[in-house]
Amino acid sequence: MSMPFYVAPEQMMKDRADYARKGIARGRALIGAVYETGILLCAENPSRSLHKVSEIYDRIAFAGVGKYNEFDQLRVAGIRHADTKGFAYARDDVDARSLANLYAQYLGQVFTHEVKPLEVEILVAELGAVGKEAQLFHILYDGTVVDEQKFAVIGGDSDTISERFEGSYREVRGLQETLQACVAALGEEERPLVYQDLEVAVLEDRGERRTFRRIAGSELQNLLGDVD
Repeated sequence: MSMPFYVAPEQMMKDRADYARKGIARGRALIGAVYETGILLCAENPSRSLHKVSEIYDRIAFAGVGKYNEFDQLRVAGIRHADTKGFAYARDDVDARSLANLYAQYLGQVFTHEVKPLEVEILVAELGAVGKEAQLFHILYDGTVVDEQKFAVIGGDSDTISERFEGSYREVRGLQETLQACVAALGEEERPLVYQDLEVAVLEDRGERRTFRRIAGSELQNLLGDVD
């Protein structure tokens, strides 16, 4: 009987982390940013059928990068959890923090115990009610949760994009300025992005229960100043 090949736990964790990071780096980046009346989620995503950004609950949105089939399963699970909790207790009891902790537990469990980690990074955003601040929770492939302040960048080349965005971002600014700063940071001089390359959504209080809204087509074109 042959002895099983031994791999040190430290090396195994390092290999899993490298594997997950390489998979995520192949995906295109996404920025979530707080502006004066809401939260903007802007992703480079030319696909019209596969969404990186979606609604989870009344004031909560989900964004994911990496392998689509993996983060979409997390999105669906988040919707089911939020619906069940809101039905069993009250709609106000559904919050981004508990949802982010749930995602963190699942991702951490997979990273530690499964052969292959999930190749995803996700962002859970919640628009604060009156008198409360907006919240952005960045969850990494290994279950680490980062409580971001004002903005978060996830996906490939996130460090470089974060530096570019931070240089032009101010805490209090309108939707159009914030969107244009996001697009400038996601693109490059030799590869500028146009509205067809983008998926954009906002969480914005419009006096209705649900705050999630997609921005596309002529509205997005006008906000970018990309008018034919």
